[in-house]
Amino acid sequence: MAGDTIKLSKLEMDVMGSFWKLGKATVREAHEAIPDGAGKPEYTTVQTIISRLEAKGAVHRLKKVGNAWIYEPLVSRKSIVGKIVDDLLGLLEGAASPIVSHLAESGKLSEEDVKEIQEIIAKSEKKK
Repeated sequence: MAGDTIKLSKLEMDVMGSFWKLGKATVREAHEAIPDGAGKPEYTTVQTIISRLEAKGAVHRLKKVGNAWIYEPLVSRKSIVGKIVDDLLGLLEGAASPIVSHLAESGKLSEEDVKEIQEIIAKSEKKK
C-alpha cells in the first residue's frame, strides 16, 4: 500500500487532515479546513503542499470544476500513522512501553484512549 512508504512532514499532515476530514476538496476548501491559528499556512503554501502530496502519491486530481481541481486522498490516516508508529518503534528497537509510558505520564492518554486500547488488545487476543 502507498501509505507504507510515504513519509509526510507536519505541514503535509495538516493538509492531509483536510482531505481525510472532507474526502474530496479543492485547494481553497483544504486551506479553509485547516484550523485557524498561528501555524495556519497561507493559501499558496497549501497549493504547493498539495502539489508535493500529489507527487508523493498521497492525493490525486479527480476532476476540474471551473478553474479549480478537486483532489482526493489516496492514502488513509491509518496507513500514514501506522508508518510513523512503525518508524518510531524501529528507533526504540521495537519496545512500545516507552511510548505508552510517556503518553500516560504526560497526561496525553485519556481514559477513553485506555478503554479503546484494551478493546483492541482483547480483539487481537481473540484472533490468536
